[in-house]
Amino acid sequence: MSYSIPAEKISEIKHSADILEIISDAVVLKKAGRNFIGLCPFHTEKTPSFTVSPDKQMFYCFGCGIGGNVFTFVMKQEGIAFPEAVRFLAKRYGVVIVDHITSTGVKNQMDERDILFQINRQAMEFFHHSLLNPQTGEAALSYLTRRGLPPRILTDFKLGYAPPGWNHLTTFFSQKGVALSLVEKAGLISRRQNGNGYYDRFRERIIFPIFNTHQQVAGFGGRVMDDALPKYLNSPETPVYSKSRSLYGFFQAKPFCRQTGDVFIAEGYMDLLSLHLHGIQNAVATLGTAMTEEHIRLLKGVSQKATLVYDSDQAGIKAAQRCIELFKAHHQLEDIRILVLPEGHDPDTYLRQFGAESFRNAAIEASGVFSFLMDVAVKKHGLSLEGKLRIIQEMEAPLLALTDGLARLSAIKDLAERTGIDAGAIQEKFRKTHGSFKAAPVKTMPEAGNKFEKHLIAMMLQFPEIIPDLIEKNLIEYISDPLLKSTGTDILSCFRKMDNSSEQINDLPSIVLMAVDTDEKKRLIASFSIQKEEWGIDGCRKLIGQIERNQKRDNLRLLRQRMKAAEESGEHELLRQLTQECLDGQVSAGG
Repeated sequence: MSYSIPAEKISEIKHSADILEIISDAVVLKKAGRNFIGLCPFHTEKTPSFTVSPDKQMFYCFGCGIGGNVFTFVMKQEGIAFPEAVRFLAKRYGVVIVDHITSTGVKNQMDERDILFQINRQAMEFFHHSLLNPQTGEAALSYLTRRGLPPRILTDFKLGYAPPGWNHLTTFFSQKGVALSLVEKAGLISRRQNGNGYYDRFRERIIFPIFNTHQQVAGFGGRVMDDALPKYLNSPETPVYSKSRSLYGFFQAKPFCRQTGDVFIAEGYMDLLSLHLHGIQNAVATLGTAMTEEHIRLLKGVSQKATLVYDSDQAGIKAAQRCIELFKAHHQLEDIRILVLPEGHDPDTYLRQFGAESFRNAAIEASGVFSFLMDVAVKKHGLSLEGKLRIIQEMEAPLLALTDGLARLSAIKDLAERTGIDAGAIQEKFRKTHGSFKAAPVKTMPEAGNKFEKHLIAMMLQFPEIIPDLIEKNLIEYISDPLLKSTGTDILSCFRKMDNSSEQINDLPSIVLMAVDTDEKKRLIASFSIQKEEWGIDGCRKLIGQIERNQKRDNLRLLRQRMKAAEESGEHELLRQLTQECLDGQVSAGG
């Protein structure tokens, strides 16, 4: 694709945007010296290796190797291309840009996303007005009042109502001159089977707008007020909405999740609203689907613990087990609790009958994942000898998922106490079957070149003022690793184009990052820019001296090899020339 956004505007956005602020929306960061660290949002880890440098305005994960600047992060996190990331950050920081996109497809794609978000916001206002209008929303308002929802909840979550009929929303957008094909693409209307015209997707339903992490209206959920089926109807997958990446109430819950370090995960819209109504604002709800990997990554960015809240019926327990399997696969098993409510209650009915304090107390007493699964296994198999053996067999996978040794020993002890089987025997059984339980190591740094060559590239990025010395000594030419040599050449190329102002020199890593043409180079640049180095300018000059001496010794070694070959082949004149070069080299190298 081809695009052209003025370079000065990209620079303005880059200097306006704060990478720490942007990444903090998705990752819980803690200060570590000059940098900040947290759990990587792009891969599963339990020990933080995701590093953000406010000084360099760069990030790098020493676990998975992903790194870059603020544009890179937005592109990766939101799944969008560079022009969209630029526009996204420009809007957030109030930078006005006029982009020149030479690819019509890219321009249309970018415009379309903006238009779909605008259509969704207009639809939200239409539904909200329909709810508050006595002529259309009286029955819906009465229903919500009976469910205990006050006006502030209706306003905070912009609840709405889709009136009975087939073309209210269709007519609304037609009168505004909005292309109905775009309204269909937003998932709000559907084409009639005969192909002539459209009809409203949501009819005679309470409407729940679904916001993305940036408070844009991505989609909608609709609920009937009687026993009609389907009880819930959600937006289909669209260019701006994916249920596997969306959690109802997430935008509203983010600050409270960060404050408490915990999140409650419910199943339904009404459950979520009831939790917020009762002051439990660190709560979200899934959208008619089981938890997904994307959901976990969203939640991992705002909380360290999760409490799954489910109905007491068998369907709720199965849903909890599905969630557990997903969390377990991502090594988050120790951080989850399961709250199963008394029979006949969901979060909404429980809170209305018993109140928030009772709910919080129940949450404090909620089982950890291992205890929950063990309770389910005991109920399923009983405590006969055969039952106990089946329980131990069923708990094998959860035990394997516990990556912390102390947590595993504690779980084995609990299993032994519950079954009456000796803990040593249980531990020995798993040791014989699965060995040490050790997790596979993670590659933490790019593999390229030798130590001195890596230090040379890192020095260029972290201390650009030393680059003129490297140019004078032509040291880049002596780098043997092709990737490092090419990266060093790219750095020199960018440096030569700069005006040598302190602002541009400090910005060199980000400038090079945007200039290089491969992901491998981008990872190297991000890694070397952000890794901790102890040297200063004097240390850089000492390193340059060491590299020079190493290169001269390497050259002398090569000369001696050529001298030997010339002697063996009888090329006396060449041997004389090489001997003189060798003598000169020994003098300059101090050898």
